[in-house]
Amino acid sequence: MLEEQIDPNKPDPARVYDWFLDGKTSYPADEQAGQFVAGIWPGVKTAARANRAFIHRAVRWLAKDAGIRQFLDIGTGIPTEPNLHQTAQSLAPDARIVYTDNRLIVLRYAEALMTGTPEGRTAYLHADFFDPPSILRSPELREVLDFSQPIALCLNALLHYIADDPERGVTAQDLVAEYVRALPSGSCLVVTHVTSDFDPPTWDRILSGNRAATGQMGQVRTEPEIRRFFDGLELVEPGLVPPQDWRPDGEVPAEATHATVSMWAGVARKP
Repeated sequence: MLEEQIDPNKPDPARVYDWFLDGKTSYPADEQAGQFVAGIWPGVKTAARANRAFIHRAVRWLAKDAGIRQFLDIGTGIPTEPNLHQTAQSLAPDARIVYTDNRLIVLRYAEALMTGTPEGRTAYLHADFFDPPSILRSPELREVLDFSQPIALCLNALLHYIADDPERGVTAQDLVAEYVRALPSGSCLVVTHVTSDFDPPTWDRILSGNRAATGQMGQVRTEPEIRRFFDGLELVEPGLVPPQDWRPDGEVPAEATHATVSMWAGVARKP
C-alpha cells in the first residue's frame, strides 16, 4: 500500500532503518523505536552496516564480473551514499537504475537518486512491492529499463517486512516469483533477509514483543524459507551466506558475527 501521509508520531520502517545507519532522517518516534530494538538486538546497527557493505560488493560484482547494466531496486529506503547507482556507475557509467519505494519520506529525498552519470539513467518510481503490475508495467520504468536485456532485481532488507497472507493466498515467495518471471534470461536476483537461525533467544524476545511499536512488522524467516525465494535460479558462489561472508574484499568488523548480524544474503542468476 502506498503511504498517503507522513506521520512523524509513528515509527516508520524506512526512517528507523536510517537511524540504524546513523542517518539524519528520523523523528523522535523513530529514534525511540530504534533504541527499543537495539535494546533487544544489540547488533542491529552492525547488521545494517553489514547489509550496506554486502549491497556495495554485490553491485560491484554484478557490474564488473556479471556484466549487468540494468538494476531494479525495490524498497530502496532513504538515500544513503554511496547509493546503488553511484556504485554501479563507478564501474559501468552507462548503467541504468530504477528505484522504487512506497514510503513518502523516500519520495521526498528521491532527488538524491537522480544524479547519475551522463551516459547512464536513473529514475524513481513511487510504487508498492505488493502490486507488481504497477511497477513492471510502469511507463517510467519501461522508459529506463530494457526488458530484453538482463536486469538485476535487488530486494535488500525488504522481504522481512513482507508477511505471507494466507487469507488472501499471497506469499512473499509468490510476489518475488512474479517479478522474476518478468525478467529475461541472464538476469539476477539479490536478496538479504533477517533470520532467527543464529540467535534464537534474541529473536524470541523480538518476536514476542510489541513489534507494531517498533515499526518493524513483517515476517522473520529461516534459511530454508529464504532459500525458496531463489527457486528456479542458480545461486552464484558462495551461495546463501551471512552478508559479511559474501565475497568479502576487505577486513570484516570483529563485531559482525553470524549471531550479531542475523541475516542471510545471496545472489542468483536466472538461466
